[in-house]
Amino acid sequence: MPHLLFSYGTLQLPSVQNAIFGRLLPGEPDAVVGYTLGEVRITDPAVLAASGSDTHPALVPSTDAGSTVTGTVFRLSDEQLAAADEYEVDAYVRVRYPLRSGRTAWVYALSDG
Repeated sequence: MPHLLFSYGTLQLPSVQNAIFGRLLPGEPDAVVGYTLGEVRITDPAVLAASGSDTHPALVPSTDAGSTVTGTVFRLSDEQLAAADEYEVDAYVRVRYPLRSGRTAWVYALSDG
């Protein structure tokens, strides 16, 4: 059974998808509601090489309940989800979250630790 993963950041980039999955992934637009974008500094050399950036977006709760962060929903196999987990740095944790479409997907959110 495929896993739904919502990306609002670098997992949408062709360079990152090619580095992690060995190909481009089809996806569908969607959004999370009640969040805005913040930033996380990246120091992991492999992530820097794949994304080309030392600053990645991070979901931040918004005081405006109508705020949205748009992105892409991908359908991933167990192996692809494990590869995405390996790519994401320790600043993120994977959690299930409802999307504007009504679907629920995995999302990488800021870790409390």
